Amino acid sequence: MVNMYKSMSTNQLKKILIKKGFKVYKLKNKSLYKDYKSLIFTSVVSLVLISIFFSLPLSSKLIVDKFEKSAVVENYSKKYLEKVLSGETLITENSVDDGLDPRHLVEDIEFKKGPSKSVRIEASTLNQMFLDKNYTLEVVRIENIVKPFEVGMLPVELKQIQSTKARKELFIKIVLPLILSENNRIRRDRSTLFKILNKNINSKAEKNWLNNKFKQYGVVNKDVSTLKVRMDEIPVSLAIAQAAKETGWGTSRFAIEGNALFGQWTYSGEGIKPAGSDKNDKHKVMAFSVLKASVRAYQRNLNTHSSYKEFRKVRAIQRDNDEPLNSLELANFLNSYAETGEEYTKTLKKIIVQNNLKDFDKAKILPLSKNLKENI
Repeated sequence: MVNMYKSMSTNQLKKILIKKGFKVYKLKNKSLYKDYKSLIFTSVVSLVLISIFFSLPLSSKLIVDKFEKSAVVENYSKKYLEKVLSGETLITENSVDDGLDPRHLVEDIEFKKGPSKSVRIEASTLNQMFLDKNYTLEVVRIENIVKPFEVGMLPVELKQIQSTKARKELFIKIVLPLILSENNRIRRDRSTLFKILNKNINSKAEKNWLNNKFKQYGVVNKDVSTLKVRMDEIPVSLAIAQAAKETGWGTSRFAIEGNALFGQWTYSGEGIKPAGSDKNDKHKVMAFSVLKASVRAYQRNLNTHSSYKEFRKVRAIQRDNDEPLNSLELANFLNSYAETGEEYTKTLKKIIVQNNLKDFDKAKILPLSKNLKENI
């Protein structure tokens, strides 16, 4: 029987089934396609959703990184530059305190050309003047107030003072007001700078002032961040220590003849040729019209020369941390100032500690009266 059904065609089997009361239907392909179509669609959507959720963390990180980088550019370009000058080059962290335009660095510094503009006063006369005004280092250490004496030239008699203590004290009393006065000038400039940066709109006079300061500190591309790093004070104790080291506490020929407190070299212009120097050696020691000009040149040197970039960086960090400027730490970054390198920095720190020079870091100078200035 089974073999018989196997030999029948589909139509014959259909007729037999119908006669026996069965209902026979033809299966439609479209229904099957529909079912498969739904399955395929569901699978594709699932794969897309899985891919989206898998890539979401990576996409989020890329978006966050992009916005964080954009925030840095915004901080430098708009917070600083666009408030003051328009159309300037954007600043990046890597560009801060880079480059130097030396053309205008010393325009406000008086070098010695002919006779000095000041009068040399004998050591005994200076000591009496200081005594009459109660200007002693003991009082300064207690009150942190310095009388505004501006001595133009060192007394030749410093060499002849037998007492080392007395010679050092007279030297400090001479240079201390000069250093404080120049630091005050820088402090006023920094105050003006931050006032300008905090304004949304700046006047023509303010823009001109800022452009002059860019030139004065050799700042390229009008980089405000660089100006902020360079336009800053030198710790009083460090300046006194360097002046003492470079002049032998005011007794060197360069200090007496050229009002040079910091032994800065020059290869052009006015200067004093070191004794015993080689004929082919073209360097001279800078000579100044008055001692105060030497202080200004020294500060400008530390605040602009590439050799002291790390010094300025550490000073800026101390500022950012609201710390007082630490001369003992900053001295570590002046190894390029002298050929002896690290030994030079050790000597500076030794001078600061042994002579308690940090006592003068908080000192303030009184306003300079016209009569007192004329006396000096």
